[in-house]
Amino acid sequence: MGSRFTRALRNFNLENRVVKEISKPKPSAAPRYPSDKHQFEQSSEESIIHDDIHKKNDHLLKLLKTIYVETKDPSLEKRKPDLPVLMEVEHRHPKFSLPNESLQMLNIKTIPKGKLTVVEAVMILNNHKKSPATWTVENIAQEYCLDLNETKAVLDFFIPFNVKIIPPKQDSKKKIKAT
Repeated sequence: MGSRFTRALRNFNLENRVVKEISKPKPSAAPRYPSDKHQFEQSSEESIIHDDIHKKNDHLLKLLKTIYVETKDPSLEKRKPDLPVLMEVEHRHPKFSLPNESLQMLNIKTIPKGKLTVVEAVMILNNHKKSPATWTVENIAQEYCLDLNETKAVLDFFIPFNVKIIPPKQDSKKKIKAT
């Protein structure tokens, strides 16, 4: 109830108060000091220079028209001429599919080479942990089309969860037997 009352007082005759405040004379600027006059003289010189800069100079324009720049894109030379640009990134098919029908929309059809899905990354880490002799860094990098250094870094720094079941401690205290 109090907020309605304060809002009514705050908005009372608002337009007239605004017009009154706007119509007040504006405060005049502070007087200029002798040290400031030197700065204003420089600004007039700067405006002359500014005008000279933005003038059209025909001689420079003719010289600019004679310049011809030719560039070569090094990535175009590496591309195969018979393949279009969109086909440059090679794709591979994932080695898994999600079994649940509700998750079928999440199945990915193609993956760019050098990339992994989360499921594949977890599978790689788990396989390497279970049998590091068969799933070596080189084998993983070759099978999944990955960079060897990146694969080695992933296997070194990402470790799958180790689940350890710790049995409860046996109390050495004597227990009361029910008879």
